[in-house]
Amino acid sequence: MTTVRRLLKAKGPKLWTISPQTTAYEGLKMMADHNLGALLVVEGGNLVGVFSERDYARKVILKGKSSKNTPIGELMVTSVIYVTLDNTIEDCMALITDKRTRHLPVLENDELIGIISIGDVVRQIISEQELTIRELEKYIKGSY
Repeated sequence: MTTVRRLLKAKGPKLWTISPQTTAYEGLKMMADHNLGALLVVEGGNLVGVFSERDYARKVILKGKSSKNTPIGELMVTSVIYVTLDNTIEDCMALITDKRTRHLPVLENDELIGIISIGDVVRQIISEQELTIRELEKYIKGSY
C-alpha cells in the first residue's frame, strides 16, 4: 500500500504557500504561473487555510468582489483537512471523496511539509492497478 511519504518523495519537495494578507489577484497569478489549483495559506509558520480556484469563483466573482482588493484571508477555507506521511493513498481518496476536497496538506509533527492533490492520488491508484493487472495477466498466462 502506497503511503503519502512515498508519494511525496516521488513528487518532489516543491511547496507553494501564501500569506492571508495577499490579495486574491496575487494568489491567482501565483497559481497560474505554477499551474496550481490551490495554495496553502501560512501565517507565522503555521498552516491557517487553503485557497483554491473554487474559493475564488464562489467568494469573489459571484459576490461581486474585486480580486485586486480582497485578501485571501477572507476567502480561504480555514477548517483544513490534512494527512500525515503515514496515511495511505486509500486514506487520502476516502478523505477527498467524503469531505469533497481536492487538496490535502501534509503535516508531520504540526509542520507543513507538502500537499497531495486529487490528481496525485488518482495517478497513483491507476499506476498500482495497472501493475496488478499486468501481474494477473502474467499469472493467468502462466508466464511466472
